[in-house]
Amino acid sequence: MDITISLPDGSQKTLPQGSTALDAAKSIGAGLARAAFAAKINGHLCDITTPLTDGATLAIVTYKDKEGPKILRHTAAHILASAVKRLYPKAILEDGPATDTGFFYDIMLPEAVSPEAFPAIEAEMEKIVAEASPLVRKELSREEALALFDGRGERFKIETIESLGEDDVISIYEMGDFVDLCRGPHLQSTEGVKAIKIMNVAGAYRKGDATREQLVRFHAVAFPDKKLLKEYLTLLEEAKKRDHRRIGQDLDLFSFQDEAPGFPFFHAKGSILYNTLLAFMREELDKRDYTEIRTPMILNKDLWLRSGHWDHYRENMYFTEIDERDFAVKPMNCPGGLLVYKNGMHSYRELPIRAAEFGMVHRHEMSGVLHGLFRVRCFTQDDAHVFCTTDQLQAEVENIIDLVLHVYNTVGFKDVAIELSTRPANSIGSDEIWELATETLKKALEHHEIKYQLNPGDGAFYGPKIDFHVKDCLGRTWQCGTIQADFSMPERFDLTYVGDDGEKHRPVMIHRAIFGSIERFLGILIEHYAGNFPLWLAPVQVRVLSLSSDLLDTAADIAAQLKAAGLRVETDVRDEKIGAKIREAEMMKIPVMLIVGKKEAAEGKVSVRRHGKGDQGALTLAEAIATLKEESASRKQ
Repeated sequence: MDITISLPDGSQKTLPQGSTALDAAKSIGAGLARAAFAAKINGHLCDITTPLTDGATLAIVTYKDKEGPKILRHTAAHILASAVKRLYPKAILEDGPATDTGFFYDIMLPEAVSPEAFPAIEAEMEKIVAEASPLVRKELSREEALALFDGRGERFKIETIESLGEDDVISIYEMGDFVDLCRGPHLQSTEGVKAIKIMNVAGAYRKGDATREQLVRFHAVAFPDKKLLKEYLTLLEEAKKRDHRRIGQDLDLFSFQDEAPGFPFFHAKGSILYNTLLAFMREELDKRDYTEIRTPMILNKDLWLRSGHWDHYRENMYFTEIDERDFAVKPMNCPGGLLVYKNGMHSYRELPIRAAEFGMVHRHEMSGVLHGLFRVRCFTQDDAHVFCTTDQLQAEVENIIDLVLHVYNTVGFKDVAIELSTRPANSIGSDEIWELATETLKKALEHHEIKYQLNPGDGAFYGPKIDFHVKDCLGRTWQCGTIQADFSMPERFDLTYVGDDGEKHRPVMIHRAIFGSIERFLGILIEHYAGNFPLWLAPVQVRVLSLSSDLLDTAADIAAQLKAAGLRVETDVRDEKIGAKIREAEMMKIPVMLIVGKKEAAEGKVSVRRHGKGDQGALTLAEAIATLKEESASRKQ
């Protein structure tokens, strides 16, 4: 008896009863079967050897798919754990999840492990890969699983099993003589992981609890071939050169102080960069009829209960008490924006209302995850909240998509990936509201003919969202912008407008951010450009260099004219050789140097140098100013 399955392109395939996803891949083509990592059967991710049923939908997952790298890394985590157990038989395993960039495994070891031990562990991993052991999934009863891991001395696994619910499926994966408690899925065999490298080890408390056992956390990366590993390591070296924390210090942009861990201090030049970015955004918002509001940083507990943040976000918030009442420092700007709208009566003729806010928010982060400007405890969001009718919702989302892509293109991000995230398990609002909001976002994307990735279950607790991921010059992706459709908050806050029928109606609320965290976005920009900002963004756009110290007045006059033209300028009139002055300006990554000597001064000219490009020839000062002013105003890359 045969079965019929449906493929992603809408076609159907007939296979013998008992066929697996791998059999289906083989029937499509040998190349696909070799590349297959796992399968999605009826939308559920599972092993490629999983049997198919009649009427099932099937998608083959390869390394190129979103889930592919994590499946490979998860298998690599088992390989690492197996290698460690072979070399350290008394080791006790905790768990080893895949991450966005690699994987880690937490293990209790009988002795300290340093980087000197990495070659031996990596050699053992290579042996396991060469053994080409299949990864075989088995489901066990609670009693069978407890007996298995008790016999292997894995007390952490026993504790995990005991914490599972009565209805939870308990599955293990066998890999040669190694066994691990795991949901899967995994590669067919260890030979699919052609390259693994341990990057570092660190201490980690079990379950993140400082009162529990101290474990060793192995951080590692894995790839399907050695070429990709080599490319990754090269990329890593380049990323180190571009580390925004080092560049920020070298260019005197920002710092972090012991007196305020996780809270950035922007210096004068960093503030110029920060404000230049905001000025650009304000200019774009003004073109699109946004207003700008500002709301308090601290609001009372009742507000956060009403918004739902108290129940859904409390662990990330800071609290205080005023006049014996509970208050919270805002982790988001949305509730304040709702109160501003609610402060007055609104007519349908006013809608849409587009209210922007560059609001500073505070979120509690563990010290171990703080990372320069990428992960801080206070930051400014370039928020906006659009209040509109249901009929206006799609057009407003389309307009925001246009704005997001224009902003990214202007600052230098040409490659943008888009995700549509749907209803999470922990959500508020009716099924009808969620369906309407999700369908509207889909239609807005389809109107733009934008390809997007569906991200099921990852929406905000109050509505679905569109997320924008920019790709930097190293090929790394960063999630920055978001558009969220929200029918629930207007209901919770009883927002209304008077319609053309004279009756009160409920508006829809759109939450949107483009930079996201401005601090984080600046960190991304710093690394993208390695501090070599285009002229319009550079904190110091021009430095005037004198060939001799007796040209101080001339250099000052040139600087004054540049400043009057709206350019950011410094002078260097020290009694130093011009070569030293040029080297320092190059180190500070100043885009343009204008050099003036007695000859240039007499002719009313300047010699122009570009950072990293050298001498560009002489221009009259008027020509130089006109060229630089136009370049800055047009925001050329």
